Amino acid sequence: MGGTRSRETETEAGAAPFVPSSRRWRDLAAAAKGCRGCPLYRHATQVVFGSGPARAALLLVGEQPGDREDREGLPFVGPAGRILDDALGRAGLSREQVYVTNAVKHFKVDERGKRRIHKKPNASEIDACRPWLAAEIEAVRPRIVIALGATAARALGPLTGAAGGPSVVRTIHPSAALRAPDSASRARLRSRLSRDLRRAASAAGG
Repeated sequence: MGGTRSRETETEAGAAPFVPSSRRWRDLAAAAKGCRGCPLYRHATQVVFGSGPARAALLLVGEQPGDREDREGLPFVGPAGRILDDALGRAGLSREQVYVTNAVKHFKVDERGKRRIHKKPNASEIDACRPWLAAEIEAVRPRIVIALGATAARALGPLTGAAGGPSVVRTIHPSAALRAPDSASRARLRSRLSRDLRRAASAAGG
């Protein structure tokens, strides 16, 4: 019983107790490896923290790591990442110019035999992980934060509106283009994503 109570306690407080006071990216990334702020860490391979320049005008927020990201420890390296890279290129940007992260840092997995399918994070998991996202924004100091999809927009909601803080632009998650039922829909969604990224870059000053 004692062990059970201890485990429940460590996952009820959210990520805040694990986030260091430092806003150096290296310190944040190192501390995130030990985060036990929600139960998702128990089944994930590793934490997947954000990546990109220490200072970036654009900070992109997705939903959560997928199977490939969970295995490699980097955000947006799977199929959705290829869609994102293409959209960035069409917008005149590269991955090296932007900071990319997720609202939730651990893969929420549904194992079906040998397949590892991602499950959408729930409200409590998004809320628990928000302190990491807030710390990343403070560290990177972007001019524009881009919410890739509804989960990212929800995670960013309480973090927006502060005087002097970054503006938030909402667009689709790259995986929406992967799930589209036909080639015309996929092309339309990819065009929308690149258009929104281009507008965000323009608003951030190029």
